[in-house]
Amino acid sequence: MTDPRTANPRRTGAALALALAVPLGLTACAPGGETGGGVVVTTNILGDITRAVVGDEAEVTVLMKPDADPHSFGVSAQEAATIEEASLLVHNGLGLEEGVLRNVESAEEAGVPTLAVGEHVDPLAYTSDESEGEPDPHFWTDPQRVATAVGLITENVVAEVDGVDADAVRANAAAYEAELTALHDWMGGEFDAIPPGDRKLVTNHHVFGYLADRYGFEVVGAVIPSGTTLASPSASDLSSLAETVEEAGVRAVFADSSQPDRLATVMAEEAGVEIDVIPLFSESLTAEDGDAATYLDMMRANTTAITAGLAAP
Repeated sequence: MTDPRTANPRRTGAALALALAVPLGLTACAPGGETGGGVVVTTNILGDITRAVVGDEAEVTVLMKPDADPHSFGVSAQEAATIEEASLLVHNGLGLEEGVLRNVESAEEAGVPTLAVGEHVDPLAYTSDESEGEPDPHFWTDPQRVATAVGLITENVVAEVDGVDADAVRANAAAYEAELTALHDWMGGEFDAIPPGDRKLVTNHHVFGYLADRYGFEVVGAVIPSGTTLASPSASDLSSLAETVEEAGVRAVFADSSQPDRLATVMAEEAGVEIDVIPLFSESLTAEDGDAATYLDMMRANTTAITAGLAAP
């Protein structure tokens, strides 16, 4: 197999340009122990999915650390150079990775083959608040769209990464797609315990639109009225959401486990009714010893938490 770290003459000099484009303050965001590879992936959710597809056929480097925020994480100068040397760069797209967008753009300009997965999985648009009408990047909350993503990643790996065994990669993909089908079926069965009138979601920001669309939930609102965690709610936003929550009879607010739940707690208190604030793993995997070490683990944990929070007592 071709060493993916060997300099590509077609891109000579681009690594330096990429490295200089990265703010020095982002070096602390580099994940420990992750160095160079044939396939470079921005987020850890896509990284886990890509590793399931690639298996032992190529090195997969994941840039985003466990329990990080995909909207704000950044990369070091060394990682920027690793991106430039990739055989394939896999990223979410649709504006998710705000902190590394210019690194992705620089890699594309340098001739690195890239795959913006979210753009090819029939993306939905936000339907309310500050992000209304914009494409929603959080497609992974729908396992069936993830199955589509697996096919995209598979064919791009086969086409762009030298030396991989195409049959082995496709076999890995087929096995993982079977797990995704089983996950989808199980999630649907678990959600059957929630009466249709109680399938109302309030989250810390707009992150579960795809899950809601797939499994028949209503997104009542979000504490941060936006599709990004980089936005901030006003006092009137929280007050308005509290009124909406009270009127809808919502029993639980779901906050991302990697984000502070203070605002969700304030909103719940302002509603003047008993509302549980329940953590979910919505945008990042955990470390290996956590409850969401893989994408499949994350979705099972979230399904269990949502069902427990909303099912009739």
